[in-house]
Amino acid sequence: MKKIRGLIDRLERERILTEEEFCSLIDGMDGEDREYLFARARRQAQAVYGNVIYVRGLIEFTNFCKNNCYYCGIRRGNSQASRYRLTKEDILECCREGYGLGFRTFVLQGGEDPWFDEGKIESLVRAIKAEYPDCALTLSVGEKSYETYKKWFDAGADRYLLRHETADPEHYARLHPSDMSLEHRMQCLKDLKAIGYQTGCGIMVGSPWQATEHLARDLIFMHDLNPEMVGMGPFIPHHQTPFKDRAAGTLSLTLILLAIVRLMLPQVLLPATTALGTIDPMGREKGVLAGANVVMPNLSPVSVRKKYMLYDNKISTGAEAASNIRELKQRMEAIGYAVAVDRGDYSRCPDIASIAGYIKL
Repeated sequence: MKKIRGLIDRLERERILTEEEFCSLIDGMDGEDREYLFARARRQAQAVYGNVIYVRGLIEFTNFCKNNCYYCGIRRGNSQASRYRLTKEDILECCREGYGLGFRTFVLQGGEDPWFDEGKIESLVRAIKAEYPDCALTLSVGEKSYETYKKWFDAGADRYLLRHETADPEHYARLHPSDMSLEHRMQCLKDLKAIGYQTGCGIMVGSPWQATEHLARDLIFMHDLNPEMVGMGPFIPHHQTPFKDRAAGTLSLTLILLAIVRLMLPQVLLPATTALGTIDPMGREKGVLAGANVVMPNLSPVSVRKKYMLYDNKISTGAEAASNIRELKQRMEAIGYAVAVDRGDYSRCPDIASIAGYIKL
């Protein structure tokens, strides 16, 4: 216990450990150590952002994808997926609903759908930013060229999410077909940072063949990249993928990694993900209590929510639905946090007494 707490204290102080030390920290914790880690992470998040949870309105606008990643329910090879694309008018209507509910960040997430080419996405970005200039816009549509990313940034996109999934090339090759490479994904992340996006990377916790050493390398990679956002949720299998019989990742390990990332990157925007809420009814709350400070309720039309099924049993109703923001607010207040109407940009350190934008419901 003394050794583990010493590592936690040093991580909080120095922001980085060696690969061996990260492995010792991840593998060596007992229940009391975890609570100590979570308390430190909460304190760090509150020092930067206060007791504020930022909400992002998630719009899952297409489940077509040209890729065939072995873990993903909307992979190209899943012939049983019920495919859809939202129209530009559909997407703008989602934004109108979200804006009326108080959302000031929209997240456009989709598979790598060739139909939504560079020009169509640029047109969407310009239309959303023209109608909602006070809102932040996040894109999450996969690997593109530097030039494409730059056009979207110049059109008004503020943030970009691209999970790296693993920092180990051999592990990456076991999760993806041979036409995809970790080298290219890493280059995309570097390009996004260079252009000026608030950039997000991240992993699936407990993905097939993932070892503690892989997690340690992921943490070192995140430290070196210094992303503005990190998305981490447990791996959950989908019954129409090659990984259908693989065990899911655990809540416990996911929470440990969220807390470690918070201590390593104090200013990071760190979501309590939908996958956390899927594996545990209190998963989002537990994520917040381990250092997360973002939740992303679903603004997509109800008719398509169950079609964007990246993994089995993905939740899309209740507090996960943007229209039920009242329940989300109540659940966050029950653990001592306030849901804020705010863009919630990276590194913002609000004076809690001065925030006037809590959602009033």
